[in-house]
Parts: sequence; structure tokens; C-alpha cells
Amino acid sequence: MTYQALYRVWRPQKFSDIVGQEAVATTLRNAIRTHKTSHAYLFSGPRGTGKTSAAKIFAKAINCPHQEDGEPCNDCEICRAITEGSLSDVIEIDAASNNGVEEIRDIRDKVRYAPTQADYKVYIIDEVHMLSTGAFNALLKTLEEPPANVIFILATTEPHKIPATIISRTQRFDFKRINHREIESRMAYILDDEGIDYEVGSLAVIARAAHGGMRDALSLLDQVISFSGDTISLETTREITGTLSEELLVDFNQALVNGQVASALSFLQDMLRRGQDAKRFVEEELLFVRDLLMAKEMAQDATELLTQRYDDGFYLFAKAISVEQINRIMAAFKDTQQEIRFTLQAEIYLEVVSVQLAHDLPKMVSATGEEAVGAKSELAGDANQALTDLQAQVKDLQAALAKQGGQGASDQSHSGSAAKAGTKPRRNHAPFKPNYGQIYKVLSQASRTDLDQVKAIWQDLVASLPSLQAALLEQTYPAAASSHGFVVRFDYDILCQKLSDNPEAQAEIEATAEKMLGHPSKMLVLTSDQWDKTRQKFAQAYKAGKVNELLGETRTDDQATPTAMTQADPDLTAAVGEDSDADQADDMVQQAVDLFGEESVTVVDD
Repeated sequence: MTYQALYRVWRPQKFSDIVGQEAVATTLRNAIRTHKTSHAYLFSGPRGTGKTSAAKIFAKAINCPHQEDGEPCNDCEICRAITEGSLSDVIEIDAASNNGVEEIRDIRDKVRYAPTQADYKVYIIDEVHMLSTGAFNALLKTLEEPPANVIFILATTEPHKIPATIISRTQRFDFKRINHREIESRMAYILDDEGIDYEVGSLAVIARAAHGGMRDALSLLDQVISFSGDTISLETTREITGTLSEELLVDFNQALVNGQVASALSFLQDMLRRGQDAKRFVEEELLFVRDLLMAKEMAQDATELLTQRYDDGFYLFAKAISVEQINRIMAAFKDTQQEIRFTLQAEIYLEVVSVQLAHDLPKMVSATGEEAVGAKSELAGDANQALTDLQAQVKDLQAALAKQGGQGASDQSHSGSAAKAGTKPRRNHAPFKPNYGQIYKVLSQASRTDLDQVKAIWQDLVASLPSLQAALLEQTYPAAASSHGFVVRFDYDILCQKLSDNPEAQAEIEATAEKMLGHPSKMLVLTSDQWDKTRQKFAQAYKAGKVNELLGETRTDDQATPTAMTQADPDLTAAVGEDSDADQADDMVQQAVDLFGEESVTVVDD
């Protein structure tokens, strides 16, 4: 007898033989066992996952006179005939080559005849999405109301191409990609039965290259057996599948992280010289970096999540590399994967991305380590000082509220002013100097709508930034906004200065804000104390009609209107209409309400 491919020899003959589709197999078996089968089924899913095999098993089970618990016996005449493809009542049609109206009309005419040997006439239409629109229309009525004892099983890899009117008349079963562990287990069973030895790890390489398809895995296994003979080695398996060894990938990525450009380029040239496909290399690199991330985050629990088995060198490298570096490599090769899709010079893109990463990755260690730690330590020190000052403020406020009468109110105002002055953190460096000209320009064009938009996205914006930028934006609040810019106030001027000294971080924040707001917007920063003085100065200039002088301009067409200016911040309205003493009194009242509750505070106008 001539040789048959493994995927034909080991095609499932019972529902229990189908690998990785337990839900589908159990449902179909129970439907047959309880005599609750439908007249039409749709099997959809990736290639090589068992759709056609399940259809033939269903045809055998529903027609087998000796079926037990929904499984065919595979020994009776009908089962053997269906397995061999010789039973006239089970018709397999390839819709890719029989996609016209005439072929479907022929089916429609023949379904009216009763089955001759079996109990049910079963039509298995493979790649049904290839049917023409006219063919689908011809099939529609027959599919909706077929004659008794006729079952249609439609199989497809592209269900989105099938009309909804067809899908609604079928029971749909989605076949999933098979887990690589299950593929490994099935191949090990087959090799043991065939008496072929194999090295540990070789089956994992084949399973990963199969991308979830059992038929593809068995086809690759056939190739490896033909090349290797009676023993399958890991080296020959990698050579057949085009998979790189983990040692090479570790060495390549280690060179990138260490900034060794020459070593990384030498690896690439050697790989391409040996015939490795550039696109396949990018896929291998993405899978390897993904496994690095899993191993770093999950530690010992990552073994089942990895796409293959690794040695100790891989886990040592995963421990040494940072998450930020892993994400950078992943993003760079993901972009490269898109760029090389339609080019004949893919190796150029690989060389360029390797050089870029070798220059960028070593710098990320200091950026994510030293600077982030320094920023957070300074932030923690200033926060502790602010907490001490706030406790002193509360103590003074409680003493002031204990007194009664006008003198008590006067003392309260005085205590509040003193306490407010005490909240300023001690500085051991020169104060931060904002860009007042740009801030006044934003104030002159500010609106409440723009400010609400910035406030709405601010928390999400900060959370989406890398750790360094996010640390700099802790304890910050949007103060004013226009259609072209927004002002952010900082509780700590040291963070304000750090952000001002880091144009790359500011540019990244502005780019993120642009994506969320839908338009470009420049960020301006200052401290909370500077903001209080700035808005009061702007309000006074507005009352005096000297806004343009404040802006350093002579034109009058852009002069701020009361609506535009006062909508920027509710506190700005108070600064226009009331003096600073009134502002302080309002602050004291609010603090008293916060401390003792609104029902315990009575405000008396003198």
C-alpha cells in the first residue's frame, strides 16, 4: 500500500478523538444521543482544527445502527463506507470549485429523493463561503425547509463572508485554535505508536510553528520524520521549521540591551546568510519577547504560558531585563513587522531597528531607575513637609474658632492667613519661573468648556504615561484652558522645575493630550502660589482695561471678554469682583465647614 500522510492516517474517527474541541464534540454527541439534531449546521474556524473531520464523524454517528452514547462504532458497513467516502447518502462538496447556481440547483433537485442505504442523507459543503450570491440564494429555501431525513453541514474558514440569512438558519459551532500543549500531546502519542524517538522540546517547536492547526502540525511532523529518520532531534526540527534557537535569541537581545551594535548586526547578517526569512525572524522575536514578559511577571507560574521550554539562561535574562525595555523591543519590532510586509529589502528595516534599539535600550535603565527614584524621593520629602504644615494650620484654626464675637472672627481671619502662609513648603533652591506671557495668553482666550475637557481626561492622561512622567504629574491640577493651551498648577515647585527642564517628557504629555482632546494643545505649568497671584493680576488688569498691556500687545481685537475670562475658573470671578480679604474670609469659612460640618458653622455679616 502506498504511503499516506500522517494527518490522513490519524484523522479522528470518533468525537473523543477530536483534539482541542471538547465543547463542540460533547454538544454534537449529546444531540445525537438524545435525538435532538438540527437540519443544518455551520462549522467555522481556522484551517486544520477538525471541521471536516467532525462533519464526517457526525454523519457516521447519526447513521450508525450500533452507535453508543452518540459515538459511531466504526465497524459496521455504513461507518466503513463513510470513512472510505463511498456511501452515496453522504455527499462531500467542495464549494471552491462548485460555487455556481447550477451546482446548487442540482443539490436542490436531488435532496427530494430519500436516502438509499442510510437513515439520513448528509450534505457536507466545505469552504461554503466561496459560493456565489446566486448560489446562496438558490440554497436558501432548501436550507430553511429541507425534506425529512436530510442534514446540511456547512464548513468555512471565513464565516463573515456568509450571508446572515444563511447563518440564521443553521446551528453554528466555532472551532478554536488548538492549544500547543494539546498538539504536543497528540504528536507524542502518534510518535510513540509509530515507534519513533524524539528529543524533548522538538515537539514544542513544531506545535508553535503550526499556529493552532493540528493538520499543519502533522504535516510538519511528516517533513521532520522524512529528514531525521527514526529519531527527531531539536536541531533538525528547528532547521525544518525555520525556528531560531533560544540561545541565539537570548544573545541577540542581550546585545541590544547592552548597546552592542556590532554584535547585533553580526547576528542579523549571519542569520540572513543562512537563509532565515526576515518576516519569520520578526515573528520569532515577537514571540520570544512575549515569553520574556510572561517569565518576568509570572516567575515560576509562567511555564504553562510560554510557547516553548526554555533553559536557565532564558530565565536569568528575563530577570535582568526591565519591563520598559521589553515593551520598547516589542513596540519596535511590531512596527517593523508592518513596514516589511510589502518590501523586498526587509533586511534593511531589521538592521535599522537593531541599531536604534541598541542605542535606546541602555539609556532606559537610568531613565526608569535613577531619575524616577529621585523624583519620587523629592516628592515624598515635600509631601511630608506639607503634611506637617497642614497639621499646624488645623491646630491654629481650631484655636481661632474657639473664640467668639468680632474679635474671634478677626483672630480667625488672622490665623487663617498665618496658616495659609505656613503651608508653603520650604525651598532650598531658586523658585521656578513660569512663562507668564504664554499663561496670560491662555487666560485671555480661556473658556469653561475647554477646562472641563482637560479636567475630564487628566486622570486618564496621567495614568497612561510612563512611570517617570506620571511621577512628575502627581499632585497637579488643571487650572485654566483654551482651545490652544492649558495651564497646570503644581503643589511642589521642584516637580514644576523638573518638568520644565525635560522637554521630551513635556512633548510626550502634550502628544498624549492631543490624542485625548482631539486637537493640539500646549501645556504651561506653574505652582499653586504662582497661580493665585497670576489670576489676581490678570483680573486686576481686566478691571482696569489693561489686558493688552499685560499681554505685551497693542491690538484690541483679541481683548478678553468677561465671559471668556470668568469661565476659565470659578475662583477667577471672585478675583474680579472681590478683594483679597474677602477671598481669605471665604477660605476660612470653607475650612471651618470641612472641619466641623456645615450644620455647626454660622456665617454672620458685620
